[in-house]
Amino acid sequence: MSSPTPDALLGPADIRELAAALGVRPTKQRGQNFVIDANTVRRIVRTADVRPDDVVVEVGPGLGSLTLALLEAADRVTAVEIDDVLAAALPTTVAARMPERADRFALVHSDAMRVTELPGPAPTALVANLPYNVAVPVLLHMLESFPSIERTLVMVQSEVADRLAAAPGSKVYGVPSVKANWYADVKRAGAIGRNVFWPAPNVDSGLVSLVRRAEPVKTTASKREVFAVIDAAFAQRRKTLRAALSGWAGSAAAAEAALVAAGVSPQARGESLTVEEFARIAENAENAENAENAENREAGA
Repeated sequence: MSSPTPDALLGPADIRELAAALGVRPTKQRGQNFVIDANTVRRIVRTADVRPDDVVVEVGPGLGSLTLALLEAADRVTAVEIDDVLAAALPTTVAARMPERADRFALVHSDAMRVTELPGPAPTALVANLPYNVAVPVLLHMLESFPSIERTLVMVQSEVADRLAAAPGSKVYGVPSVKANWYADVKRAGAIGRNVFWPAPNVDSGLVSLVRRAEPVKTTASKREVFAVIDAAFAQRRKTLRAALSGWAGSAAAAEAALVAAGVSPQARGESLTVEEFARIAENAENAENAENAENREAGA
């Protein structure tokens, strides 16, 4: 692999110059905050453990700060960009600043939430500075759509990073924590200061590392069934599971039947359960159905 020129990465002046030439003003609507510090993007690539044989997918590349750093380290990079102007400009930026790697870059001009296939070899890693307002759904969609992704490192709002990496029993443990854990082992991987962005956001950022589970969660329930239980449990997180899952099961008694069959206390709350326990509850939906039918028969008698 030929090494790129030392000034291939974008600095603050380069970013502002590119933005001005394109008439780009970062928008809050799309959660755009461009990284302007070359040391930060190199740190992200190191933390992501990007390897020379990796095929990396990047979501929301913006003006290309992280894209160029990824191209330094990976075999190839595919960037998914929704913005018309940014999508049109990025291949030109790559060709101008890293011509020897341009044939290793591909751009997909699309909403990441609608992407279900990518050009070239299957991606092995996802590395992205995710737009804050859609970070969790985009992350879960990419993990679901591309099972070949083994390692993920995303930069998100610090609070979102805390939620994604939270363990059962934590105050911030919730739907994102459990669903991310369905796919991967999740942990915080560092903090990012506000001054490396333009414009500087009014929130702190954090890095989250996700390493795909070597084996999926062992369950006879489908992902959709398990996620339905997770959503119901946290829709009313202050309630006991007996009460919170009553709508899902059909009644409180039916919920209790499913919980008992799954070996979970009906008095527990969703924030104390592992993803495996949620899967066991989903497996026992039939017990809930039987209990509800029995209730209905009694009521009609």
